[in-house]
Amino acid sequence: MAEMVKVAVDAMGGDNAPGEIVKGAVEAINADKRIKVYLVGREPAVAEELGKYQYDPEQVEIVHAEEVIEMAEPPVMAIRKKKNSSIVKAMYMVKDGTCDALVSAGSTGAVLVGGQVIVGRIKGVERPPLAPLIPTAEGVALLIDCGANVDARPSHLLQFAKMGSVYMENIMGVKNPRVGIVNIGAEEEKGNALVKETFPLLKNCPEINFIGSVEARDIPGGAADVVVCEAFVGNVILKMYEGVGGVLIKKVKEGMTSTLRSTIGAMLVKPALKKTLKSFDTEEYGGAPLLGLNGLVVKTHGSSKAVEIKNSILQCLTFQEQRINDKIREKIVLED
Repeated sequence: MAEMVKVAVDAMGGDNAPGEIVKGAVEAINADKRIKVYLVGREPAVAEELGKYQYDPEQVEIVHAEEVIEMAEPPVMAIRKKKNSSIVKAMYMVKDGTCDALVSAGSTGAVLVGGQVIVGRIKGVERPPLAPLIPTAEGVALLIDCGANVDARPSHLLQFAKMGSVYMENIMGVKNPRVGIVNIGAEEEKGNALVKETFPLLKNCPEINFIGSVEARDIPGGAADVVVCEAFVGNVILKMYEGVGGVLIKKVKEGMTSTLRSTIGAMLVKPALKKTLKSFDTEEYGGAPLLGLNGLVVKTHGSSKAVEIKNSILQCLTFQEQRINDKIREKIVLED
């Protein structure tokens, strides 16, 4: 039997902890016997939630951590002072090799700081980016960076493009993924200083399939497989994406039940519509990996429910099996 992939889960992180976190973890191990989950958090609360489910006890272990880093706490200070917090303990489990990966719906700042300070960057990686999958008409695209580096430099964006290409090719099976940089127009001379300086670096990089500038309106249509930007732009795109998607789904549901005729019609198209809407639900694609670290760290939404936690844990299995970090090392260290 192959060795299990071990995932530390921050059981106390997020708006719905520990209930939804534990539920998602149990669903993940019940879906795949190759995963072992370490639920890091306050043992009595975690054990109480676990008691609600059936699972293989060999696939779960509780690691007690008394403290919790709250969303509003200054992340650097919290990481330094709260050594017995669920996030910090889980980070050290990745650092010392006890676990292969970490999943957290907790404080984004603490996850970013802990990832860089505790887990550490791969040699040669300048800035680790957060890279979520977003739904498009063609499937999915990788948005990189969506929240880690708001003051990125051109060399950082070049590395984002390389790491994103590795991820899409090996995790999503996209051969020769198309890389685009977010811009306000298609012309090469457009954009702010960062985009203008980054464009020729991407254009002259033989290791990626650079297709040029991509406007925000073209992203949902699947214009690129890897969408490169700095974190401020990426976070705005992600939040707008999620907000518009939520409103559209709500309006469609309202419209299809507004009259008796539309309700009857809705019953006929419900199976097809449900499948289509599910493909545009960001929870179905798991969390955002913080790429370029010595171990895998995955940040999920603070409002994550069980389905996103489950998919984030399963995502760690694929990441480990495909040796993504080794391939990033080869791409960054050998080519840079």
